[in-house]
Amino acid sequence: MAMQGTGRETGQEAGGGKPAGRDTEAANARLPGAQGPGMRTPGLPEGYDARAEAHRLLRSIRAGMLATIGRDGFPFASLVNVATDMSGAPLLLLSGLSSHTQNLLAQPRASILLAETGKGDPLAHPRLTVTGTARELGNGADRDAARARFLARHPKSALYADFGDFGFWRLDLDRANLNGGFARAAEFDPALILSPMDGAEELRAIEQDALEHMNSDHAGAVQHYATVLLGQKARRWRAIAIDPEGIDLASGDFSARLPFPTIVRTAAQLRKSLATLAKQESLQPRGPDHG
Repeated sequence: MAMQGTGRETGQEAGGGKPAGRDTEAANARLPGAQGPGMRTPGLPEGYDARAEAHRLLRSIRAGMLATIGRDGFPFASLVNVATDMSGAPLLLLSGLSSHTQNLLAQPRASILLAETGKGDPLAHPRLTVTGTARELGNGADRDAARARFLARHPKSALYADFGDFGFWRLDLDRANLNGGFARAAEFDPALILSPMDGAEELRAIEQDALEHMNSDHAGAVQHYATVLLGQKARRWRAIAIDPEGIDLASGDFSARLPFPTIVRTAAQLRKSLATLAKQESLQPRGPDHG
């Protein structure tokens, strides 16, 4: 698939505990080219942005392999659909009758493999493993937000999302491990992978209204983001999620991730970033964090 910047189309034919309150220093450490604490690697090729690759995989891969600890003590792996909350923590919709849910209730430690697929050697494509502690979200604002984000990425799940034996779960990250291909391995602390949510209360409050406005009144700009900036095929792309570092786009079974020019936390900053991107003909390096 064609790729520009950090957006790569993902679809069938292509192949926590510390989620909030990251400070500005941690946010700046995620900017392209930055090197700082929180990442461990034996060395990376010059020009390869491991953080951007890990963040793209976390935000764009729609399904992954969930590994839990079975009641017999042996590992148990199963395929699950995945979304993310605004910080980037993985969200799952699980049936209470499934073996993996029973495993999590007994032992909440788990990991999820998010792998990009495509032609050729499967091991030549990038993948990210996120590890942490899973917890079910009870009724309330957190569950409502998780439901909205999950169904935006997996609309067919609305058929059973509210069944009594189904629940939304979140994986609070302990670490993330990237394998981007030969000599492109890195391990990250959560603060370098999750988006900074400090001061983003306004963005959280307006997300759904902003998405509806973009898809209804600025559909042309959304197509521009997908096809021009990210090099995706022309499809009916929609904006499905917003966070301080970027916007998630989807069209049927395909998804793409567009990073913002700079971290946003308010409606005014969001409008400015979206307007800037609508005028660009290619992705530009991210600028400094808003103060």
